[in-house]
Amino acid sequence: MYFDRNIRILANTTIVGYTLIEVTLFQLNWNEIDDVLLDMDGTLLDRHFDNFFFEEELPRRYAALHGLQLEESRDTLMAMYRSVEGELAWTDLHYWTQRVGIDVVAMTKELDHMIGFLCGAEEFLQHLRQLGKRVTVVTNAHESGVAIKVAKTGLDRHVDRIVNACEVGYLKMRPEYWPNCARLLGFDPTRSLYMDDDEGCLIAAKQFGVAHLVHSAKSSSQLPPAPLTQFISVTGFSPLLNGRPVI
Repeated sequence: MYFDRNIRILANTTIVGYTLIEVTLFQLNWNEIDDVLLDMDGTLLDRHFDNFFFEEELPRRYAALHGLQLEESRDTLMAMYRSVEGELAWTDLHYWTQRVGIDVVAMTKELDHMIGFLCGAEEFLQHLRQLGKRVTVVTNAHESGVAIKVAKTGLDRHVDRIVNACEVGYLKMRPEYWPNCARLLGFDPTRSLYMDDDEGCLIAAKQFGVAHLVHSAKSSSQLPPAPLTQFISVTGFSPLLNGRPVI
């Protein structure tokens, strides 16, 4: 068990005023893994940027454009987001530019100083290189957003390939995504590891037969961990480096 303020491992301990979260101990056998498939936002890159962009800054600008109160603007945009959730339009910055009347691509570039790796992500990618694994970023993001984030972070230098949703034809939470992605990349799901912060995407991968599934429980540097019970949940990359959770 752990609590996040003093960052230490606890066992059989009850502490008033803290939320205790169970940590699953596990050991990866890298000899059983050829391909490593990694989500981008919330797994390698800090989701704080996306949360701020779509939940705070875009609602502010939409409110100013349409003369709305901020909460009304946020509610309106959230309803728009939900209306296309699971479809390719959900992550298409050009679609949102047309839908909201604001240049969302230009906004992304304007705020790119907020784009960055999660703590330990680059070290993990370097470790995978040393292990000789084929590393692919599989992201729901549209190619326009991917290009901006790659230019800012140099993510492409750490991996073999970055595949956006449009290349596959579906988002990762859709069952159609995984057979299409496997054909595109030529990976064996029984010898692959997939890591994501999205439960729906992990469920779809599990149903397809991806053998090694890891949930990124700490998707944003500004939010507390949100572990899942049905998958191995990690709050950092240390468990994937040495098999011992370091919170």
